[in-house]
Parts: sequence; structure tokens; C-alpha cells
Amino acid sequence: MEARFRFQSERPFQQALQIRVEERLAALGRTRYGAARLYLKTAVIVLWMVLSYAGLLAAEQWWQALPLAASLGLALAAIGFNVGHDGNHGASSSSKLVNRSLGALFDLLGGSSYVWRFKHNVLHHSYPNVNGLDDDIDLGPLCRMSRHQPHLPHHRLQHLYMWVLYTLIVPKWQFLDDFSAVIRGRIGETPFPRPRGVDLAVFVLGKLAFFGWVFLLPARLHPLSTVLLFYGIVAAVQGLTLSIVFQLAHSNDETYSFAGTGADPESEWAVHQIETTANFARHNRLLTWYVGGLNHQVEHHLFPRISHVHLHLIADEVAKVCREHGVRYREYPSLASAVVSHFRWLRDLGVPPRAGA
Repeated sequence: MEARFRFQSERPFQQALQIRVEERLAALGRTRYGAARLYLKTAVIVLWMVLSYAGLLAAEQWWQALPLAASLGLALAAIGFNVGHDGNHGASSSSKLVNRSLGALFDLLGGSSYVWRFKHNVLHHSYPNVNGLDDDIDLGPLCRMSRHQPHLPHHRLQHLYMWVLYTLIVPKWQFLDDFSAVIRGRIGETPFPRPRGVDLAVFVLGKLAFFGWVFLLPARLHPLSTVLLFYGIVAAVQGLTLSIVFQLAHSNDETYSFAGTGADPESEWAVHQIETTANFARHNRLLTWYVGGLNHQVEHHLFPRISHVHLHLIADEVAKVCREHGVRYREYPSLASAVVSHFRWLRDLGVPPRAGA
């Protein structure tokens, strides 16, 4: 697909945001990197993962294994939210090696950090909610994620069945999406540079390491059927958690979607980010800690290279600049209200569009 989606060349709103956020961080004595705060948090979450995994390997009864599987799924999601996400955005450290090393935890979890950086950093962050360019809203015929996608009869029930399909998103990523992107050289309809050299080695070694710790080692201690069953439980918890957090930010009844072809938009890039993004429960400190600040999606989309440990510190300043420039700052007061909005949005997009609409 030819990328015809363009933004205004003038950027007064974005420049005002940049100045105010830089002043805010300077006043607090912070750089944009996560540094020691992020490293300590990484150690805590990785320890949580290791203890959950070791306990699951040692469990002998289902009632012991089940809560440990849920704990492992939540810990793996937390690594994605807090560690891999910042690393792959270059927000963890001023060192590229440190960022890539932390980002490579995605590979250890079974997903390619190389593919993810192109799909997420390049496509999603450049063109959120633009049909045909943002691969995050392309789930194929199973789900209608944009008003610019065709409606199919089964979409009437997507507000019910998508919550089940969200539990399958991790195996799809691990076993299908990465390999498809590398083999086809495309993500959706967008050309994709296949990994070479070190990137290809990390891709292959990451997949092998994932198969080793997830399947081969447990299979030496437990029947293969048990290993597969509990892999499914862990992946379901991880997938549902990841899907809910990422979907709430862009797929709700407060945000807009765009066709991706035809007339160019009339807004600048920063305005587009806010039109397609909403925060939720940003004053909930425990949730903010767990989801790696991804409930501050407005700030993250405006400043993707600022570590999530700082996003809550700049949110009020971003909201002020929005008010000053007449840009509506979108947010939901709680996690529950955002979930309800996503449910309502899935249901509304499942209704057949009126003729001529």
C-alpha cells in the first residue's frame, strides 16, 4: 500500500508540548531515560517471573500449578509492558546496547524484538488508527477494528467473542506473525526489511531459547500434555492482559480512526496522536506501576522515547498545553470505565453500517 497519509508541516502544538515537557523534566532533575529506577523495577519483575516459573516447574498438583501459571502469565505481561517496551523504544538508557539487550527480552518471551520495532515503533506510532498502515487494528476478517474496514455478518457478535480471541494473541505472535513477516517481507501490506546479520541471529536464537525454556525443559519433568496445557493457561493470561491494556488506549468510543488513503488529514502529527489515543486510570498508582505507564498512552504517543517511569510526571503539563491549544485531552477515570468503553466500541462496530454512511 502506498502511504499517502500525511500531516501538516506546521507544528506549533507539538513544539509547545516539547518545550513544556523538557522544562518539566529539567525542573525535576530527570532525563528522558529510565536509568536506575527502571533497572530496579526490571530486577523485581524478572525475579517475579523466575520464582513463578521455578514454582510451576516444581508443582506436583494442579491446585499448586494453576495460581503459579496465572502468576507467570502476569509476570510475562509485566516484562513486556515495563522492560521490553522501554528498551525497544530506546527509552531505557542512553546506551543502544542496553536498550537492545532489554528489548531482546521480547525474543526470550517468544516474540521478535526486530519485527516488533518495525510494526510498533514505525507503523503504529507513526499512524495510529490509520487503516492499512497501523497493523495493530488489522486482525483480519475476525474483527472489525475500524469503521473503514468491511463489515461481515459475524461482527455482530465480536463484542462477545473477541475477549476469548484475545487469549490467543500470544501464540499467534510467537508461532505465526513473526515468521509470516520475515518470510513475506511485509507487515500487512507494508514492505518490511527482513532481518540480517546480528538481527537475524537474535531472531533465530530467541526462538530457540523460547522453545527451550517453555517446552523442552518442562517436558523433562512433566508429561508433554501437561506442559502444553499449562503453556496454554500462561499464554491466555498473558495475552488477555496485554490485549486489554493495549486495546483500551486506541479502540474506544472517544478516539477516531482514519481511512489511510484519499484526502490527507488537516491536523499536525501531535494532534493526530491525541485524536486517536486515550488515557485511563492515570491516578491509579498500582495499575500505573504494573502496566509500565501504558495507561498514560497520550503522553507515551507524544513522547515515545521518554521512559514510562516519567510519564505520570508530565501528564498534567501535557493536559494544560492541550487546553491552551483547544485540543481535547482524552481519558477515562478508571480501568473499568475504559473496559466498558472498549466493549461498547466493539459492539457498535459490529452493527452493519447504514447504506450511504
